Amino acid sequence: MEYEGQICRAPMERASFMLPIMVGCSYNRCKFCNLFRHLKYRELPLGQIEEELIRVREAGGSPGRIFLGDGNAFAQKDDRLIQILEMIRQYFPACEEINMDATVTSILKRSDEALRRFGDLGVRHLYLGIESGLNDVLAFMEKDHNQEQAYEAIRRLRQAGMIFDAHIMTGVAGKGRGTENAEALSEFLNRTRPAYVVNFSMFLHKEVPLYRNILDGSFLPASEQENLEEERILIERLDAEILYDGFHDYIGFRVRGRLPRDKEKMLLRLDGEIRRVQGENLYSYVQGECPALEKCGGGNVWK
Repeated sequence: MEYEGQICRAPMERASFMLPIMVGCSYNRCKFCNLFRHLKYRELPLGQIEEELIRVREAGGSPGRIFLGDGNAFAQKDDRLIQILEMIRQYFPACEEINMDATVTSILKRSDEALRRFGDLGVRHLYLGIESGLNDVLAFMEKDHNQEQAYEAIRRLRQAGMIFDAHIMTGVAGKGRGTENAEALSEFLNRTRPAYVVNFSMFLHKEVPLYRNILDGSFLPASEQENLEEERILIERLDAEILYDGFHDYIGFRVRGRLPRDKEKMLLRLDGEIRRVQGENLYSYVQGECPALEKCGGGNVWK
């Protein structure tokens, strides 16, 4: 199948067979996100999805893990998602798990019976865009949930036999609020205990709605140093058993490990990087097309 758009999946899904079931994101309103804004959302025909399954099987493929794309694949209607899951079972009966991105709302709108059915058909890991531990930040960024709703969605998906994984974002609360966000987010993650946490440190793109808030002063971005300091506080406060992977693509830094086992090693790496960027006033601004998130711009370019 010819893939349309940018491939977006958690690093732990890099070895999974990625099966697109739609193009774009059905929500696509998060202020900071530029992954799917250039795409017109549409569901792929079931016949096209089946053709891809047949192609992979005839090529000798036998995936143990399948990741459904694009953004928020779990928001598909119950009957359609069940049909897709049943097709996967038909062509790849040995597949151990089917994973995908989800939103809190896409879980809460389901009945318990439907959630159990998805679990029975092999859905295991749901990646939720938690992003922040602060309700006012979630509302400002136009996420589709607050913290209490997230707690309820996670409780219900676990009850149905599925596994919760979290996407978060240092810098999402803006300048001067890193400590506050890290403390709130650590409390949330310690209570909910996701299997995986993926932290994509915020970068700023001129084509997203958040950029207008930067221009009018209603959102003050944090520097890369602040983002690293926020991440350090977060990791220091996490005591749950979590596989953690943190990316700062603009400055080419990544910190990962299994918490709490690797906490001290991870904190030492962060300390070293904080010292390296200290005083440089770096902001992760991306101007123009930059799918690899290389340094396409820099400094306080929005002023």
